[in-house]
Amino acid sequence: MTQRAWTSVFWLCCILLAWVALSPILAADPPAAAEARKYVRVERDKSGEPLALQTAVVRFASTEAAQSDRFVDLIGAVHVGEKAYYEGLNKAFENYDVVLYELVAPEGTRVPKGAKPGNHPVAMLQNGFKDMLGLEHQLQYIDYTKSNLMHADMSPDDFSKSMADRNESFMSMYFRMMGAALAQQSKLQNQGKSSEFDILMALFDKDRARALKRLMADQFENLEGVMSALDGPQGSTIVTERNKVALKKLAEQIADGKKKIAIFYGAAHLPDMERRLVAEFHLQRATENWFTAWRLDKPAAAPIKPEVNKPRAQVSPRRNRPAQPNLLTRVFAGH
Repeated sequence: MTQRAWTSVFWLCCILLAWVALSPILAADPPAAAEARKYVRVERDKSGEPLALQTAVVRFASTEAAQSDRFVDLIGAVHVGEKAYYEGLNKAFENYDVVLYELVAPEGTRVPKGAKPGNHPVAMLQNGFKDMLGLEHQLQYIDYTKSNLMHADMSPDDFSKSMADRNESFMSMYFRMMGAALAQQSKLQNQGKSSEFDILMALFDKDRARALKRLMADQFENLEGVMSALDGPQGSTIVTERNKVALKKLAEQIADGKKKIAIFYGAAHLPDMERRLVAEFHLQRATENWFTAWRLDKPAAAPIKPEVNKPRAQVSPRRNRPAQPNLLTRVFAGH
């Protein structure tokens, strides 16, 4: 493989790592099935230009009349987005009895308001992309102090134990992504496209943050099977096992009489959760709505204010004054 091709693969691996860090959509199934379980999308205009990266809120309800007032909403998240995105989610959370949220932390953790990402490699990666893309971090703007928000994820010790039991490591995850990047690079070459050139152009664009967001959103939409490769045929700790913890907490809340429940998790988790809600909780997809996480269109140009022709100050006419004699006139006049 040429040096240029390896460079492209390197950049694609960076994009794949970002995709994991920013909670992507699983898209490993056939197109029709994947479309039915879509939790992230790029909204486009009629000409195909990207307008926004959006995440879904999908409602699941029981078909039984006796439970018609009970529902579970899966709310997809990207961990780096616009401030308005997180403010909109905060407002939406007020409508639920309980919101179950993800965070690998000791059980019962309550995130303080305005918290900053830690020093974990994934958090550092998210922080780097936040700055590069001109966005904000989820932890800083989601209000986890609200009484109806509940931690529903693994503890660090449980996470590490699960990875050890499954013989998993972050290095093995990286090599899986490397293989997916090679496949994606080959696909782009067959289409006559150059991801390396696009990245270079984005880095030198006058509006670099917007150019990189558009590039990443476009790449994310076409990275079919990436998260499937990461998750593996037997599932994984990072997705499958954490989902089991969240849904166990869901069952407890249903047993406790909660009727309006939301699960706020990275969008990568939600297709698997959907399958489990249907199979284990006997719920069916009912409605979906979308929140804009990243705006990708050009900001509207500020209107040019027309010049106002101000009326000129009127000069008052000179009064008729007697002419004053000059010096020579005075001398000859005998003054």
